[in-house]
Amino acid sequence: MAVEVLLDAGVVTRCRRRVHLDHDPTMRGAELAPPDPTSEQRIADAQAHRVRIAEWLRTETDGSWASIPAELSSAERAELTRVALREGVTFVWGAVFPLDRDGGRRGGINLLVRTPDGYVPVLVVRHRITDPGEGARTTVLPDVDPDRAETDPRRKVRSHPRDLLRLAHTRRLLEAAGHAERDRAIGGVVGLDADVVVWHDLTAATWPEGRTALEEYDERFADRLAVARAAASREEPLAQPSRILECKRCPWWPVCEADLAKARDVSLVVRGEDAAELRRAGISTVDQLAALDAGDESPIQWTGTTFDDAIALARAWLADLTVVRRVEKVHVPRADVEVDIDMESFGDSGAYLWGCLLSGADIGVEQGYRAFVTWDPLPTDDEAHSFARFWAWLSDVRIRAAALGLSFRAYCYNALAENRWLYASVERFAGVEGVPTREEVRRFVESDEWVDLFRIVSDQFLCSRGKGLKVVAPVAGFSWRDPEASGEASMRWYRDAVGMDGGVSDEQQRERLLQYNEDDVRATHALRVWMSDEAAHAVPFMGEL
Repeated sequence: MAVEVLLDAGVVTRCRRRVHLDHDPTMRGAELAPPDPTSEQRIADAQAHRVRIAEWLRTETDGSWASIPAELSSAERAELTRVALREGVTFVWGAVFPLDRDGGRRGGINLLVRTPDGYVPVLVVRHRITDPGEGARTTVLPDVDPDRAETDPRRKVRSHPRDLLRLAHTRRLLEAAGHAERDRAIGGVVGLDADVVVWHDLTAATWPEGRTALEEYDERFADRLAVARAAASREEPLAQPSRILECKRCPWWPVCEADLAKARDVSLVVRGEDAAELRRAGISTVDQLAALDAGDESPIQWTGTTFDDAIALARAWLADLTVVRRVEKVHVPRADVEVDIDMESFGDSGAYLWGCLLSGADIGVEQGYRAFVTWDPLPTDDEAHSFARFWAWLSDVRIRAAALGLSFRAYCYNALAENRWLYASVERFAGVEGVPTREEVRRFVESDEWVDLFRIVSDQFLCSRGKGLKVVAPVAGFSWRDPEASGEASMRWYRDAVGMDGGVSDEQQRERLLQYNEDDVRATHALRVWMSDEAAHAVPFMGEL
């Protein structure tokens, strides 16, 4: 007898191997990775965001309203949803659908809105769903009537495939329940700013090769359902482990890591489609990849790396080397006056801390670490003041260096994060005293004075175990004082430091965050000094492997 499998919307964007493991009865009791603090924080913040939206809409919208209590069982919530839909309630919050046993689906949606022809789903998310531009179909909240949607002259849709696939899943559940609109398949999304609903046509050819969101969803869901059913029935697995970006935060990673290490799987050094293509070419292990000759014709077309680099990475992994040089001579831009910068943010809420380490020639400013921070819980207007103080100090250092005829450079590790909040801060706090203009920030970011050490490491080294600062800086002899130091842990510390969720602010966690940030900037400084002085002698050249 076949085992019944019912899947939620998340499976269509989930790793196929994870879907297998989630439904494999032989894996019950397996040791899993601890919950990811960042994911837990995002889930909690998203839930709080949805609660605020629900309370606001309930008071601002006209029409009958049903809220399905979240504390009830799934079966009880599904029954209340069924009754509300049958009675034609205008708005149903927290809907849970009856199990779609024929389709293999289960799930719910944040909001259902009744139209003359049925119900349409509305998803509430805690990320931004539009960018400046034009063309998005929107209604201005609290208006959630899709029939009043208009083409927005100020907003364009920001791509979030996951949102569309979740709406497609809900559409199929609505169809199975007999309450979907007949003549169209649309869904709405309310984002972080909660100013508009963006309405999506799920039948529009907006996906690669002209596919629609519904077509993309149906194909993915059918595949994941087959994987889950095979696992549940203990049949031959339809998905094998392979290291991808998702592995970093997957609870099943300890299981997959052990399997991959035992098999010496090629995805341990090259990921994604490159690993899949190598397996199809008969190269499934790190050893087989390392044995290839870079002078021969490559067995595949590479997407994430090059043939030479892949071979060197495999050989580095076999030699237990974290990094190898791609260049004969390592070069990192240096200056008379140097500042290492590291920013700490809390999700999409803001950047609460800009940490700086000043070193080099004496310019009349005290050297060492300083932090420009706000401990008001984000989002807060005080963030503008801490950012303004940071920018004023940095500008003063640059001006003093120039006045003395000294060169200046500022360094960070992976400028994507710092640049994001530099630009976001000037846009959000425009007009606040001390906050620079976007043009001032642009001139700095695009100048030779702003140096991304991550890019320099990527250009000059191959890293067999990742290129994160926590991986690379120890090669230069640096270590963090806090054994739990990580970006994920800092999110948890921040919640305690500012007393989020009604708690009391924790001074020890504030000190912990400052120490963590100081160690981050000292790590980039140590890495830069090491690259300048020792790297060429301490790290093997890839051509020597």
